[in-house]
Amino acid sequence: MPELWFYHLERTRIDDALPELLLKLQSRGGRAVVTSPEEGRLAHLDQHLWTFRDDSFLPHGLASGPLPEDQPILLSETADKLNQASMLFCLDGADPGELDGWERVVVMFEASDETTLAKARALWSRYKESDILRSYWKQNEQGRWEKQG
Repeated sequence: MPELWFYHLERTRIDDALPELLLKLQSRGGRAVVTSPEEGRLAHLDQHLWTFRDDSFLPHGLASGPLPEDQPILLSETADKLNQASMLFCLDGADPGELDGWERVVVMFEASDETTLAKARALWSRYKESDILRSYWKQNEQGRWEKQG
């Protein structure tokens, strides 16, 4: 049964939080799909994941690029598992679609974006009566993620 995790970004931006979560996944040998309906976001992340730190980078590729099935992190406009990923990261209000087949779906949204906040709330409500395990995460004052409620 997949888990559905909601990351409410009040103290940081997706550009800062996403690479750290992807690094943790990569250190465990995991694979991910990062989806956004905004083509500009994917183009930005394509560059950002190579340069977000001076001492680190995240190997990745675009679903529209060569060999998407070989990419440990795949940036895509859809939630297709072209790279046999176990985790899906949904940005910018992306709908995860069917959750079956994913170990974990992470919905990330910035508090300042009312549109994606509303979409995250609607997604939470959609799965409220299901057997899907849902978790809500916020950052504490030290910047660490804490599960709420």
